[in-house]
Amino acid sequence: MIIQPLNKIQQKLGRWYTPLLFLLFFALVFATLFTSVQQKQQNYTEGQVAAENIRANKTVENTAATEQKRQLAAESVPTEYNYQEDLATVQYDRVKRLFDLVNTVNDDLKKQYEADKKKAKKESVPEPTVDEHTAALKKKFENIDDEDVAFYQSLSADFYQSLFEVSASELITVRNEALNIVSEEMAQHIRKSNLSDIQNNATQQMLTLDLSDAGQIIMEELIAKGIVVNEFPNEAATEEKREAARNAVQSVMIYQGEIIVREGSQIDSNAMEKMKLLGLTSQTSSIFPLVAMALGILLQIAVLLYFGRQFHSKTQRQQLFTFYTGMLALSILVMKFFEVFQTEQIPYIPLFFPAAFVPLVLNLFLNRRAGILAAMFQVIAALFVYNSAVGTNLLTTILVTYLFSGLMGSIVKREPIGKQGWPAVAWIVLFPTLLNFVLVVFQGMSFGDGSTWLTIICGFAGNIFSLLLTMGLHQYIELMVSDDSVIVLNELSNPNHPLLKQLLEEAPGTYHHSMMVANLSANAVAEIGGRSLLTRVACYYHDIGKLKHANFFVENLPQGAENPHNFLLPEDSKQIIFGHVTDGAKILEEHKMPQMVVDICRQHHGTTMMKFFYAKAKERNPKTTEADFRYPGPKPQTREAGVVSIADSCEAAVRAMDHPDNVKIQQFVHNLIIDRIIDGQLDDSGLTMKEIRLVEKSLVNGLCSTFHSRIKYPKMKSEAEKMKEEQERSGN
Repeated sequence: MIIQPLNKIQQKLGRWYTPLLFLLFFALVFATLFTSVQQKQQNYTEGQVAAENIRANKTVENTAATEQKRQLAAESVPTEYNYQEDLATVQYDRVKRLFDLVNTVNDDLKKQYEADKKKAKKESVPEPTVDEHTAALKKKFENIDDEDVAFYQSLSADFYQSLFEVSASELITVRNEALNIVSEEMAQHIRKSNLSDIQNNATQQMLTLDLSDAGQIIMEELIAKGIVVNEFPNEAATEEKREAARNAVQSVMIYQGEIIVREGSQIDSNAMEKMKLLGLTSQTSSIFPLVAMALGILLQIAVLLYFGRQFHSKTQRQQLFTFYTGMLALSILVMKFFEVFQTEQIPYIPLFFPAAFVPLVLNLFLNRRAGILAAMFQVIAALFVYNSAVGTNLLTTILVTYLFSGLMGSIVKREPIGKQGWPAVAWIVLFPTLLNFVLVVFQGMSFGDGSTWLTIICGFAGNIFSLLLTMGLHQYIELMVSDDSVIVLNELSNPNHPLLKQLLEEAPGTYHHSMMVANLSANAVAEIGGRSLLTRVACYYHDIGKLKHANFFVENLPQGAENPHNFLLPEDSKQIIFGHVTDGAKILEEHKMPQMVVDICRQHHGTTMMKFFYAKAKERNPKTTEADFRYPGPKPQTREAGVVSIADSCEAAVRAMDHPDNVKIQQFVHNLIIDRIIDGQLDDSGLTMKEIRLVEKSLVNGLCSTFHSRIKYPKMKSEAEKMKEEQERSGN
């Protein structure tokens, strides 16, 4: 799948996408090659030595220089700020009012406590708790301004608890010192850039005080919330001054009669820009090279269209056309880049071109035929790019080198270059370099001539460049053509991903279960040659749907807590449990997760039956059918999804076992896999019996090493254990 923005363009343009793509490709390549094939005669060229003074033939504005000066003038204007002096008083009053309210609450509750003691007489009356003090204080907030309430609500629960834990004398000390520090620091001009330094300075002052831990908590929070920015950028005033600075810059003019280049001086890029503005450069062209170039581009489009007929899917054809034309356009642009820097002194610059890169990339990400086509049409493009820039002998060397290197890249094994090692080096670097040596010998070049070795070295450098580019850019190219590239998967596997952090905070049992399933599944998938990293990431998120009803899944319940399903009908429990699959897929789609991660979330329970709740429902209503208590599916559609389905159930069940040993674990895993096969859950996964045996062995090893001879986690009996007991009862 091409990157999402381009995919949306494809959907929007519909059947017009392919014609417009080829039209754009034609225009871009034509424009790139135009200056190379045009038979032109320029009066002046950059780098040429002027034979006489070149003067301006008219008065015009040098717009580029004018805009540059205006930009510099605008950037030199400093940012304007507005100072809010009254904010210091506001913050001071807020802190003071808070302590006044605390004192009022302390007095009120103390009076109430004394009154209650008198009424109780001999009975003991508990003193007001910290929570009661906090609640009474927050009750007072109802009668103050909304902005002040927002300030007080931003303070943490630890802060309010500490307010009523400190002694009366320390509270007075904290109050006075806090007011002094806020008043002193807020008198300064505080911007966002120096806020942290000022707060740190205030914290250092606080550390010199002899305060308890609770007192320090109060002071730290008041410093953090009480000392705020009081000087804000005035964007309107700043922009007004910058605009004034721009307008004050006078236009840079080129006046008629002004000397652009003096006699004997070299024409540089600035002089060429001025001459273009003045219209002093001229060029003429022949129609035949342009026609040949246009026909060459059209030939490539025709071959590509014919080649695309082998793909029956419209999406696959569009992917081929998009990726191929994009890479070929890039290749031609890079050729043009080297042609621009080629001179008579260094004519071998084109050999630095990484000729194997584009064919190799197309081979790896599309197919081998696409790479071969690219290798051939690169040579045709090079013929036009370098036709008038180099001599015949060198042009022959360039064309043959490009063709051979490109073909070598298109026959490399279709797997990442970094994994291939020396065979890839031989195909991409060694053999093309040997070809360069053959061409040098064929042309009779002397090995005593420095240009001979320069030719070989430049060709060798271009081959190395192809190899390094492919290795370095592989994962970034994969990012463009796939939604589950290594970069994306590595980012999703980061524990700091918002969804994983939310899962850890709201459903810690599910989080740790997902981590265990990820380890088991990734190792098992690696054993059968599957996509291990993708499987691991999918496992991290496969139970993300449990966030919606985290406490209805026993692994997230605290020790001793009552199972909420005891208070629900089996049908209601079924909807909650089943919902974690559909809810999880919906959450993953909203976060634009890779499609295979979403698919594994949907498929990890397949269409298995929830036997425990089915039995309970059957007791209440004998007409209940098994179909009512089967997951919505679909069944696992890939090997990775099939492995995750097995590992998920095994991990949950083995974790719930009392004193698991190797024999019990091995027997349970084997029985579960047999049940899944009999139930048809693995029919669509593509797993062979040999692979299933490897998966079983890997899961048993992983579970035995994790759970054997370990203390059972203190948690309630899990649903998996209940299901196991139900299976044993039904078997008996």
